[in-house]
Parts: sequence; C-alpha cells; structure tokens
Amino acid sequence: MTATQDGPVTAPAVRATPAQIAQIKQRAAILSVMATILLTGAKIVGAIVSGSLALLTDALQGLVDVGSTLFTWFAVRASDKPADDEHHYGHGKVEALAALVETAILFTLAGAILWEAGNRLWNSIVEHVSVTPLVIGVMLLSMIVDAIRWRSLTKVAKETGSEALAGEATHFSADFVGSALVLVGLIGVWKGFERADTIAAFAIAAYTAFSAYRLARRVLDTLMDAAPIGVSEKLREAAESVPGVVGINWLRVRPAGGRVHGELGISVSRTLPLERVTAIKAELAAALLKAEPDADITITADPVAVNDETALERVLLIALKLRIPVHHVTVHSIGDKLSVSLDMEVDAELPLGEAHEIATRLESAIRAEFGGETEVETHIEPMEIGQPHGHNAAWETVEDIGKALAGEAAKLNGPIHDIHSVRVRQTAKGLVVNYHCRVDPALDVAAVHAAVDAIERAVRIARPQVCRLVSHAEPAVSSVA
Repeated sequence: MTATQDGPVTAPAVRATPAQIAQIKQRAAILSVMATILLTGAKIVGAIVSGSLALLTDALQGLVDVGSTLFTWFAVRASDKPADDEHHYGHGKVEALAALVETAILFTLAGAILWEAGNRLWNSIVEHVSVTPLVIGVMLLSMIVDAIRWRSLTKVAKETGSEALAGEATHFSADFVGSALVLVGLIGVWKGFERADTIAAFAIAAYTAFSAYRLARRVLDTLMDAAPIGVSEKLREAAESVPGVVGINWLRVRPAGGRVHGELGISVSRTLPLERVTAIKAELAAALLKAEPDADITITADPVAVNDETALERVLLIALKLRIPVHHVTVHSIGDKLSVSLDMEVDAELPLGEAHEIATRLESAIRAEFGGETEVETHIEPMEIGQPHGHNAAWETVEDIGKALAGEAAKLNGPIHDIHSVRVRQTAKGLVVNYHCRVDPALDVAAVHAAVDAIERAVRIARPQVCRLVSHAEPAVSSVA
C-alpha cells in the first residue's frame, strides 16, 4: 500500500505476469485477424458494386492486412517464447521484425495507390463511381471497426510493450484515415466532382506513406538497440541514490520484446565484505525495478579505493585478501615515510622458515600498496587452530577475582565502576576471565581502554594464574531524581 502526505491510502496497480501479458497480446492479435477478414470481404463487395478506385484500393489493402495480421499473430506467439541456449535475451525482437514487415507493406501499398491514381490523372481516365447506401454503409462500418481496433491495439501495445501490436495499431490508423478519405471521395463524386475519388486515392497514399515512415523510425531504433528515451536517466538516478554505490562506471540499455535489457557497472569500496556488496547489489536491483518495472538489468560491482579510505583499512584489506590473520595493527607517519607494525598469526606447528615466508609476502604486499620506502614490521604469533577445552572455575575463584576487579577499580578511583557478570573459566593455559563494567557514556574509547588496562594489569600481577581478561564496558544509565 502507498500513501501521500495529504491523500488517502491507495492500493498500487497489480502488474500482469509474463504469461498474462502473452495471453493479452495473442488475444488482441487473433481478434484483429478475424476483424480484418470480415472487413476486407465487405470492402471488396462495395468496390465491385460502386467501381470506386479509392474503395478498391482500400479493399486491396485489406487483403494485404489479412496477411500482415496473421504474420503479427505468429510474431507475437514467437516473441513470447522464453530464452534458450541460442537466444539468451529471448525472442522479443521477432516483434520488431514483424513491425518492419508492416512498414514495408505500408510503403508498398502507398506506391501502388500513387501509381494507379497517377495513371488515371495522366491519361485523363474517369471511372464511373456508383455511390449507393450499401457502399456508404460499408465505409461507415469499416471506420467504426478500424477506430475500435486502432484504440484497443494502441492500448494493449502500450501495456505490453509489443512492437508488433504497435505496428498493427499504426496500420489500422492508416486504414481508418483511408476509409474516411474514401468516404469523402464518394461524397465528392455524389456531388458531381468526378475526380474526387482519384484525389482521395492520392490522399490515402500520402497518409499511408507518412504512417509507414513513423513506424519505420520506431522499429529501426529498436533493431539498432537505441536506448529508450528517458530510461537511462531514470535508472542512473535510482542507482546513485542507493547507499554504498560509490559511482556509476557504465550503463547500457536496449529494448527487446516490450522489456528493457541492460548492464550496469558500479563502484563500491574495496574494504567492504562480500556480504555487504551482495546486499548493495540486491538493494540496487530493487531500486532499478521500482524506477523501471519492465527493466532487466545485470549489475556488476567493481571494488575501488575511495577517497576517505584510511591507511589502517588498507592494511587490514591486504591481510584479508592474503587470508592472513592480523591484529594490533599500528600505522605511523615518520617524516615522508609510513611505518606499519602488526601481529601476524600462523599455525603454532608451522616451521619458522615457512612462517617467515608468509610474513615476507605480507610485508611485500603492504610496501606495494604504500611504496617501497614503507617500514613494515611483523611479529609472528602462534594461532590455536583447534578448540581447547575448558570448564567453569570454582565459585570461590570467581568471587575472589570479582572482588579483586572491584577493589582495583575503587583503588584507582577512575571511571570504571559496577563490576558485574564476572565469569571465570579454567583452561590449560590458565584462567580466562570475562566481566562487564559501567562507564560514563560521554567518555571517549581511548580513556576507557586505558582505565580498563590499568585494572587488569594490577589483577594479573597479583594473580599470575589469570592468563587473559576480557572486559565489556557498558554506558552507565544516569538516574533521574
């Protein structure tokens, strides 16, 4: 459901499924075939009865219409086939080819009409045209049916994006105007102007040629993969609004079978984890679909170094790419040079020679990133691959260490207070202590860390069996009097 600030909540329009769209297009095409056959038969009878060149031209055009509408129907059915191994983008351009055939038919008809009408004028041939109620009725019926088909096919073509049905709609717009001109010519003959029928044929030819020209321009744009007007701008604007998209590298779109296919290349920060990049692409795909519901866009993400990327982030990224665990990374500027030091973890059972090769590879990658003059120092530490077993320490031990932590916090009279949730585990290497404490939320992280270190250092000196202390500082909740 969607709502505006001032308006009521309204339900969004439900889009038809591809199968429903295919059914709508095919039904419109077959109804057009049936109507064309009936009208063409009526026009042929009227032309024979009246002897009108304009009406005969219109009837002959109707015969061609039967073939073109049948071709359109087959084209619509073929275009709805799904993509396969030979046609990765589907069969949508079959409709553009059908529309191109429609264009050729319209130009051919215009040429034939001009030839016959010109021949009559040049040789001063005046055919007797009989204007009867039957003929007038046929023309009025033809105009009504053509108007209905013109309107309905135009609507279906817009809803489904069908080039073939758009071509048929253009064709029937020419038929409607042609029938109207035939009727004007017949009225002129009835009023005594014998050349009115021939002049009407000229007018029909001119309008048919103009309709063919308009259709040809649209169809050629589709076949030449011309980007639909305004679509690129909408997609680019939607992409730039998605958080995490650093830039747009390229955007290529083309129409096919009532849909817009394309490729979009974006830049993302190279420091982002793969899961975050995947999430950005999913969010971007949803934004593009919202901006252009008929778009099928393939998204490619390229990692780049952004302007606000810190030296620490770059070092961590290098280690991540090499799959080398690091910690305690420090980066300093020493004059014009950069100094990097870090702790690197490797398998505890790895020979020193192999561990040193890993360290050398990491150092070389960091120098390649920042320059050959960069100082890089690595401290190799053993990493526990397995999961050592441990168990909860005795309650007396937990109580003793908890009191020690609280006592040191009170003795230092620092920002740390309310020591709680103390847990002590006995491991093969000693006691591992986890605890929570509260701190003024306005205090910066560096000050909190220094205060915690002072407490833990004093506890470890007094109790050497403690091998590790892990604290979790929580912001203190101020009490309201």
